[in-house]
Amino acid sequence: MSLSRMHSIALLGLEAIPIEVEVDVFKSDKTCLVIVGLPDTCVRESKDRVLTAIKNTGYSAYSHICTVNLAPGDIKKEGALYDLPIALGLLRAMNVIGTNIHEDYLIVGELGLSGELRPIHGALASAMLAKELGKKGIILPAANAKEAAAMPGIDVIGAAHLKEAVSFLQNPASIKPTAQHLANDLFSSVSPLIDFSDIKGQAHVKRAMEITAAGNHNVVLSGPPGSGKTMIAKALAGIMPELTVEEALEITRIHSISGLLGEGESLVRQRPFRSPHHTVSYAGLIGGGAVPRPGEVSLAHQGILFLDELPEFSRTVLEVLRQPLEDRKVTISRAQGNFTFPSNFICVAAMNPCPCGYLGHPDKPCKDTQIQIDRYRNKISGPLWDRIDMHIEVPALRYSDIVQSKTSENSSVIRERVKVARKKQHHRIGPGRANSQMSAREVKEFCQLSADCQEVLRQAIDVLGMSARACDRLLKVALTIADLADQPKIAKEHLMEALSYRKTH
Repeated sequence: MSLSRMHSIALLGLEAIPIEVEVDVFKSDKTCLVIVGLPDTCVRESKDRVLTAIKNTGYSAYSHICTVNLAPGDIKKEGALYDLPIALGLLRAMNVIGTNIHEDYLIVGELGLSGELRPIHGALASAMLAKELGKKGIILPAANAKEAAAMPGIDVIGAAHLKEAVSFLQNPASIKPTAQHLANDLFSSVSPLIDFSDIKGQAHVKRAMEITAAGNHNVVLSGPPGSGKTMIAKALAGIMPELTVEEALEITRIHSISGLLGEGESLVRQRPFRSPHHTVSYAGLIGGGAVPRPGEVSLAHQGILFLDELPEFSRTVLEVLRQPLEDRKVTISRAQGNFTFPSNFICVAAMNPCPCGYLGHPDKPCKDTQIQIDRYRNKISGPLWDRIDMHIEVPALRYSDIVQSKTSENSSVIRERVKVARKKQHHRIGPGRANSQMSAREVKEFCQLSADCQEVLRQAIDVLGMSARACDRLLKVALTIADLADQPKIAKEHLMEALSYRKTH
C-alpha cells in the first residue's frame, strides 16, 4: 500500500484554484475513510458515494483504513466534484492503477452509486486552470467534456463512468480527447428573440436604443403600461454586435460556475439578458454569500441587465448598483479575501411616469397627486440618475401606430451600423471598449468641442444644473452619435440630440 496524489480544483468566486488530493491507504480488519482539509458537508458525504461506486465498479476499498487530505487545508472545499479524484486516488494507492499518468491531468467529477459520472459546475474554469498550470489536460464527466473543450490547447478526457477513467489512466489510448473548434462566425447565426421590425411606432425610441447599443450606454425608459418598454429592452440584444470567442468564453465561465448552463449547452452563444424581480436582495443583485457567488450584474456581463419597475426596487438595492455602473466590476470583501466579479453590462431600466402610470397619457387621466408623483420619482437617488446616460420617454401607442403597414428596419440592418460605430471606438480607445467606458482623460482628449458646442454645454450646466458626471456622460453619448453619423468630431447637432435624451430630476 502507498500514498497517492491527484490534482483537482476548488472554486472560489469565479476562479478555480489548484487542490491536491492526497490519499493514504493501509489494510485493516475494518473499513474507515476519513476526509480532512476543511471539507463541507457535501465533501464529507462523498466517502459513502466513493466506496459504493468503487464496489459497484468491480473493485473494493473495504477492509482498509483510508485517509484523504485536501490541500491546502485553509481553503474550504465545497461540492461533489472531489468524488472522482478521491476514488482514483484510492485505486492508485491500492495499486489498481499502476501508472503515473494522472500527474499530467486535473481531475474533477461527481460519482453516482453505480460508478457513473455526473456533470459538475465550472468545467470551463477547470480547463482554464489546467492550461494555466501547464497540465496536459483534464479528466471530467463526459457531459462536461464539450464545455471544457472550448478551451484550446489541452486534452479534454470525458469519462461516463469510473471504469472508463480507470481504463484511461491504465491506457491513454482508450479514450479520444474531445475537441471543439470555435470560430467567430459561430455566433452570427443566432436570431434575436424580438426583431426591431416587430416593434410598432416609437421611431425616436428605436433611435435611442441604437445609440445605446453603439456606445454601451445605460438607459431608462419611462412610459405608461403597454407602451412597449419591455419589448424594446428585449429587442436591444438583437442589435448589439455578435459575441467574440473571448466574450463567449468569459460569459460561459460565469454561467457554468453559477450552474446556469442548460442541459447539453456547452457554450453561451448570445448575449445574456437578465431581468431580476424587484424583490431581489442586494446580495442577489451584486453577488454574495459566505463564499461569494456572482449576482445578477455579473450574470449580465457582456449583455443586458433589465430592471423593470425601477422605483419598486428597494433603495438599498439600487444604491449598490453605483460601483458596477461606474467601474464595470464588483468587489466583495469576505474573511477569505476580496472577490472581484466582472459586470460590464448595459443597464436598461423601465418605469412608469407616476404611480398609476398614466401621467401625460392622451386618453387616460392621472389619478395621483403631485406629492405622490414626487415621492415615486425620488425613490431613485440623484447619484444613480447621474450614472444613467439616457432618459427616454416612451409614449402610449396610437391606433395609427399599431395598424401601420410600413415596414421598419430590421435588427440586422441596425446591427451593421452599430458594428461600424463600435469599430471606430475600438480603434480610438482600444479593443473591446466602448464610448461609455472612456476615462476622464479620454473624454477630454476625444470630446473636444467647437465654440458653438461649448456654448450649448455651458447652458446645459448652468440652466439645467447638470453635474460634472452627467456632463461627461452627455459628451460620451454625443460622441457615439457622431460615430453613427461617421463624423470624426462632435458637432452641435450631435450634442443637441444627446441633450434631448437627458432629463433633470
